[in-house]
Amino acid sequence: MPATSPTRILVVDDEVDIAGLIKHSLERAGDVEVRVVNSGDAALKSVNEQIPDLMILDLNLPVMSGTEVCRLLRAKPATAQLPIIMLTARTGETDRVTGLDLGADDYITKPFSLRELAARVRAVLRRKANEAGSEAQVYQGAHLFADFDAVVVAVDGESVRLTRREFELLKCLVENRNRVLSRDRLLERVWGYDHYVETRSVDVHVGRLRSKLGVVGPQIETVVGLGYRFVE
Repeated sequence: MPATSPTRILVVDDEVDIAGLIKHSLERAGDVEVRVVNSGDAALKSVNEQIPDLMILDLNLPVMSGTEVCRLLRAKPATAQLPIIMLTARTGETDRVTGLDLGADDYITKPFSLRELAARVRAVLRRKANEAGSEAQVYQGAHLFADFDAVVVAVDGESVRLTRREFELLKCLVENRNRVLSRDRLLERVWGYDHYVETRSVDVHVGRLRSKLGVVGPQIETVVGLGYRFVE
């Protein structure tokens, strides 16, 4: 049997000693390959060369902050689902919420336990593997049929024509069905967090999408003060 490829992890931290400890700790298992870079721009360059299986990302970085790195990666289709663990000295609740809202899969504060970090890494990778294995590109509901690979949407057998943005919005909502998505998260996932787009654009597009979907429209619920949810 061919050898299994090692799990590739990119550690982004400007504290060389800490990055070295993380690399040594994670590689001890023997099935992990860790690459270390020390700045935000170097992180993006490394990902462009080869997308890792997971990134451990500090927030206080030279050249470009970790939050900006995360935002840019989440805006690109190729890296939108890249598992990211934020590892930072910022311990405030606001920082934690901001990091998770940006799309981080986990948030660990310094000082930290190397054993806990390794366990968190395994947990995130396991969760992502389960999601990838179960994620269906075809959705069939009572009234709605959507083939996201073939870009086909139909309601009660009648084809529905959607703009690209409306289609991506529906896809995001359906894939996260029964979960509330904030307007900021939808902007990030559908618009790529364009600085020129306001959250009001989400409301406008949701209204248009509901109208086009007819009887399915009410399945896109407004959760006051939080965002939107597609319910079954």
